[in-house]
Amino acid sequence: MNIRNDPAVNSFLQRMPKKIQETFTDEQLTHLKLAIGARHWGKHAIDSRGVVKFFKYRYYFVLLAGRNRRELSEQEQKIAALSQVITTSIFCLFVITVLLLVIYLIKSSLGIDIFSNYSFGVWSWFKGLFK
Repeated sequence: MNIRNDPAVNSFLQRMPKKIQETFTDEQLTHLKLAIGARHWGKHAIDSRGVVKFFKYRYYFVLLAGRNRRELSEQEQKIAALSQVITTSIFCLFVITVLLLVIYLIKSSLGIDIFSNYSFGVWSWFKGLFK
């Protein structure tokens, strides 16, 4: 098979002027195809791939996650910083909420009332979980 008939190589060649296309030898095109097609993305911390059948159609999914080793543009750096602030804020809010809940449950188990004759109902709900 002629390497120039390969769809990947043909697509590559179509994006350049005709006189440049003709300067490539078959050997050069073969090595270019190998170099372009053999991208090595490395190992990912999370690499999940699968297929889901939905009625008569099949859909594939790929979930990749890992450390970003690319150089980020200025806008990407701003988005990454904002995402990090939002993620950290949500995590801190979650931890603080859980700590307040634990402190409230400890206070209630010791019978300490902050407001007399008033309850948030959390202690009653918590005790009801274990009945």
